[in-house]
Amino acid sequence: MSQTLVVLAAGLSTRYGGNKQLASVGPSGEVLLDYAVYDAAQAGFERVTFVIRRELEQLFEEHAAQRFGKKVQVTFAYQDLHDLPAGFELPAKRVKPWGTAHAILAAREMVVEPFVVINADDFYGSFSYASLHGFREQHTEADTPEFAMIGYTLHDTLSEFGGVSRGICVCDDRGFLERLVEVKKIGLKNGAIAGVTTSGDRYALAGSEIVSMNIWALTPTIFPLLKEQFEEFLGKHANEPDAEFLISSALNEQIRAGISTLKVIAARDRWFGMTFQADRPNVMSEIGALVKRGAYPNDLRTWFLDKE
Repeated sequence: MSQTLVVLAAGLSTRYGGNKQLASVGPSGEVLLDYAVYDAAQAGFERVTFVIRRELEQLFEEHAAQRFGKKVQVTFAYQDLHDLPAGFELPAKRVKPWGTAHAILAAREMVVEPFVVINADDFYGSFSYASLHGFREQHTEADTPEFAMIGYTLHDTLSEFGGVSRGICVCDDRGFLERLVEVKKIGLKNGAIAGVTTSGDRYALAGSEIVSMNIWALTPTIFPLLKEQFEEFLGKHANEPDAEFLISSALNEQIRAGISTLKVIAARDRWFGMTFQADRPNVMSEIGALVKRGAYPNDLRTWFLDKE
């Protein structure tokens, strides 16, 4: 079954302070998304769609041409603040992108087959791509859309340099998501882990919780669902300059309403990513260790160009 990797790379990277999507971390100048494309291609994905801001188009086109050659088919979709349903206009104070669910909607014209969504600045490991590709091979389209995600242990996803946002997963005994709680500003303080809910309440955590790191196996059936949810979101939050239409929240609403199901697959690889500039040395160290162990070539371009 043909599948597409959708890479969300349109964020402003305000906490990082630069274009972290193209910040080099590998021994031959690789960026994190290069390892994602490599792992996905190894798992059987044939196409990659990058969701970017239009002003980044030339940078990403040059990067893709230099790094991937013709091994994978690369397309681009553009997350635009003005991409709104009929009847809505961009609020004057809106500068921040509308969020991850809106970014996925931006790919609706490019993606016509099952797809996996990831963040450009996160490392998920080869198991994640292989298992989600295999999930879709085993689960063809049903009357109720069947989605999946990779779940990571909260404690392994924290940053020592500041608070992070995570979707806390509550699953049934079969491993299907029952609800997802969006918690922001999660950090370790005085030996305790806690964050803040979207309503502003303190949320205590043990560290053993399973969390979403924004890697999802979806199908094009989600696009009309997200469109309807985005209209509802705008009706309530359009004039809130920092409100975000998140894929985790959208899927949570679908599951609670019985519109879709979502299987949570436990991660086997270590997650790491770049939220802050100070995270970069650790990411470089992690990548270096994987290369030294033989998990990846010293120069990923050799694999992509040798396979053309």
